[in-house]
Amino acid sequence: MHNEIDLHGYTQVEAIEALVRYYNARVKKGNRSRFDIIHGYGSTGTGGALRVRIRSFLSRHADCLRFEPGENFSPSNPGKTLVIPIKELPDMVDQLAEEILEYCTTARTISKISGKFRRHGDAKVQASLKTLEKQGVITSFFKGQYRHYQAVED
Repeated sequence: MHNEIDLHGYTQVEAIEALVRYYNARVKKGNRSRFDIIHGYGSTGTGGALRVRIRSFLSRHADCLRFEPGENFSPSNPGKTLVIPIKELPDMVDQLAEEILEYCTTARTISKISGKFRRHGDAKVQASLKTLEKQGVITSFFKGQYRHYQAVED
């Protein structure tokens, strides 16, 4: 099995989805050895959006993995990140639902929610909202003519 995944040319959402698939496939096979994420440094010279997004994603899943920026090992290569898997990552649908739930601690209209998470596509946002409602962790109600969604308080 390869010990790296190259995410050049992916959008941010595609890159996270590809990373989760690659990562979970390794863990399911029992492979918890270190691997490198090749994401590039960005053309601005200040760190690219993909690098920032990948590392932000990794930091939110500290219970599932450990990671080190590539520049900690090779100052001339900030375009990669080293990852040591611990356990499987949640799938993208679960992650989107988690983000929507957090966003809806204040009541939001569907247009606000769709706008905030447009990078995932409207169908995935709608499916996540439906799942959250079925789970009883989010409620919907009308305020005037607009449907609002809000996280249910514990």
